[in-house]
Amino acid sequence: MPPITALLHTGNDARRLSRTLETLLPCSEVLIVDHSSTDNTLRVARKYGARIVQADSRGTVNQYLDLARHEWILCLEPTESITEALQATLFEWSLLPDDALSGDGLSGDASSGAAAFSLSVREQIGNVWHQHAAVETRLIPRSWTRWNGYLPAPEPSSVKLEGELLRLAFP
Repeated sequence: MPPITALLHTGNDARRLSRTLETLLPCSEVLIVDHSSTDNTLRVARKYGARIVQADSRGTVNQYLDLARHEWILCLEPTESITEALQATLFEWSLLPDDALSGDGLSGDASSGAAAFSLSVREQIGNVWHQHAAVETRLIPRSWTRWNGYLPAPEPSSVKLEGELLRLAFP
């Protein structure tokens, strides 16, 4: 399986970005699309070795996929992080040879409509954690074309990965 690029859109997210970037160890690249931040967002992103591009107001979400160095893209928001269980799953997943997964429908050539992958989401609301009933499609091939804002649109046939995506409420 090819390595993974993490893709995040930021806009004045310095106060919350570190936690997200600390959890992206399984990703070989972190690509930040910054939407005119005026705080320390870019400094925080550089501290973690992220590659930063400025958002183009006339651009499309797909144009940023073309900037990624890898075929598989993990889409996150700056208020999210991944659990250690999901980190382990992504490390194991990225070490498997392509042919070991393709018979399972879990992989294949990204350009030929390979499967997308979904994650369970747990969200902090106040001091309580809530488990979302629906999984969210977040790990996609570079050829992906269906969007809900800056995140992939739901894909009913996506395969659920072990581990969780944590959505944090702080600032």
